[in-house]
Amino acid sequence: MKNTRSLEIGTGLFVLLGFAALAFLTTQLPGTSLKLSGGPPTYQVTAKFDNIGDLKAGSPVTMAGVTIGRVESIRFDPKDYKAAVTLRIENQYSEIPDDSDASIQTQGLLGGKYVGISPGGSDMFLKDGSTITFTQSAIVLESLVNKFFANFASKGGDSGSSDSGSNANKGDEGSGGDAGKEKQK
Repeated sequence: MKNTRSLEIGTGLFVLLGFAALAFLTTQLPGTSLKLSGGPPTYQVTAKFDNIGDLKAGSPVTMAGVTIGRVESIRFDPKDYKAAVTLRIENQYSEIPDDSDASIQTQGLLGGKYVGISPGGSDMFLKDGSTITFTQSAIVLESLVNKFFANFASKGGDSGSSDSGSNANKGDEGSGGDAGKEKQK
């Protein structure tokens, strides 16, 4: 009886600990705006993209592979029909040239999207409220595959139809030529 009771208590504590760990990990996901720590001081920068793919708020902002901030928000700008992405960059990275470019990249083959910043050569730096003007949109895998297959299909379709057309003409000439020879005899 005592053994069963301690087993039940141990199992209950294990389950509670599992739920607590799950709740903690959920708050730490990139797409979640809830964070347990306040974090370092940051400044805000905006970049506009033609296509953001599946970039989400909370995704990392990196430079040379080092995370320097997070995507704070994404909204549609109806004036120029682009996605305006607000980036929160840590204050310790305050000397990023203002002519730097931002691109949306993919972590691995099927990983999530993130914003990568490549440094420019200007002597002036991004500051709170700046806009990154040089941007490169996300490469959407589905559109690349569609373009590849469309290109492949057009090459295959043209060569197949031109070959069969030329063979048909050769066959006509051959049969017409044979028929002409028989008439001459």
